[in-house]
Parts: sequence; structure tokens; C-alpha cells
Amino acid sequence: MKVVSTAVEIQALARGYRDTGLTIGLVPTMGWFHQGHLALMKEAGNRADKVIVSLFVNPIQFGPDEDLDNYPHDLERDCKLAEEVGVDLLYAPNKEFMYPDGFSTTVHIAGLTSGLCGGDRPGHFDGVTTVVSKLFNQTLPHVAVFGEKDFQQLAVIRQLVRDLDFPIEIIGHPIVREKSGLAMSSRNSYLKKDEMNAALSLSKAIACAKRAAGEKQDISVQEIRKIVTDVILAHPECGIDYIEVVDKTTLQNCEVVNSDSMLVLAVKINKRIRLLDNSIIQGN
Repeated sequence: MKVVSTAVEIQALARGYRDTGLTIGLVPTMGWFHQGHLALMKEAGNRADKVIVSLFVNPIQFGPDEDLDNYPHDLERDCKLAEEVGVDLLYAPNKEFMYPDGFSTTVHIAGLTSGLCGGDRPGHFDGVTTVVSKLFNQTLPHVAVFGEKDFQQLAVIRQLVRDLDFPIEIIGHPIVREKSGLAMSSRNSYLKKDEMNAALSLSKAIACAKRAAGEKQDISVQEIRKIVTDVILAHPECGIDYIEVVDKTTLQNCEVVNSDSMLVLAVKINKRIRLLDNSIIQGN
């Protein structure tokens, strides 16, 4: 596996792949790889001839009180893991290269970014869409794979590709979970042992909501939200950022629960660790 750090290098290598008829799969990441990341890399390998993984902790998608300075990183560890699953190129640019002096462009998507994480984290998705646009132009992928845990992000990226005519297929990969049910996340490394039960309340609340929806076909959105709220707030460490039932495509709030309804939630553990989870309510 080759590791590169500049757009000139990565574009030259990507053009070389394309010129010889090879397809490219991209997996954008912020590093500290876990099995969820590795599953995305394997999926990219199933869909393309060459796999590029970007590793960049993007400062412009973090708010002033978020965990940018403490975000876990270990480039040597991540390189080893990526190479083990067959990644061809790891692209690890630095902040000064990605956002040099005078950088003044922002990519903004209206509508989809106004609620959920966008409502709680002003400017977050502008940072996401800006860096992803740069990564698309730098790595020239045919396919890009994103995890469904960040469900709103996935919807936003799909809108970005449609609106700006990027010739890229966006693939959403199902959430990869620990044996306990906890959705895998780099931020799980922040959890202390005595916070684990609180963290597990997200997946347990989703399971309770799905079970209730299976038992009562005309269950209301309000009933779903109450079930989830009760399970999570049974743990005093938990603070709810949001619990919503939205349409899986438009992200608009649902008035009734149906086969397109997605339960999405964001919870903070002891005001330190922000965890996400989601699931279709009716069905698998």
C-alpha cells in the first residue's frame, strides 16, 4: 500500500488507474479505524479495481466546543489496518495543504442540512460537503462508500453528487455493530467502562421501538419517541440531542410511521461523547 499526502500525487496516481481502464473506489475517513471502517474498505474493493482511503480530520466540520483537538489518531496503526484489507492508496493530507492561506470556498446544501445534526451543529455539513468535494476532485473515484450510521451525512452527500453532477456512485453501507449492539464509532474509544451501559441505551431503545412497531401496526410517531426517550433517559448519563422519525429519503419528519420511516437519534454521554444511531422502524 502506498501512502501519499498531496493532491498532485494522488491525482497522478488516480489518473494512471483511469488511463489503464481501472475503476477507483474511495472511502473518506477521519482515521482511528475500526471494523466499521474496514467493512467500508472491503465494500469498495468489491465494487472497484483500486481502493483509495482518505484520512483527514477535517477541522471545518467541527464546532468551537467539539472534540477536534482530542480526536483519536494513529497513522501507523491505521496504515497497517488498511493494508491488511487490501487498500491500494492511503491519502493523508495535512490541514495546511487542504486549506491553504486564502482558502475561501464553501459548499452549502440547503434543506437536508437544516435539522437533526445540522440543527445541533451549525456549519457542520458545510464543512463535510466542502471537504468531500475536494476529496472527489483529488481522488477521481468511480464509486465512494459511506457508512449509514451517519445517515444524514449520507443523504447530504447523495444530494451533493446529484446537484453538482459528480460522476460518482454513492454506496451506503449498513451500520456495523459491536457484539453488544453498540454502533461502531471512533468516538467509542472515549467511553469509560462505567459509561458503556448508557451508550448501549441507543441500540436498546431502537430495538424496543422496532418491537413495539411490529406488535402495533398503527403505532404513532409520538409513541415511538416516548419509548425511545424512556429507555435512554433511564440512564442519568444520557442527554438527548434529538430523537426523530423521518422519511428515509427526504429526512422530513414523518406524521405517521410507515415502511419508509427512519428512527434517528443523537445522544451525549456525560456531555462529552456524542453518539449516533438509526434504523428503519418497520422491517429489518
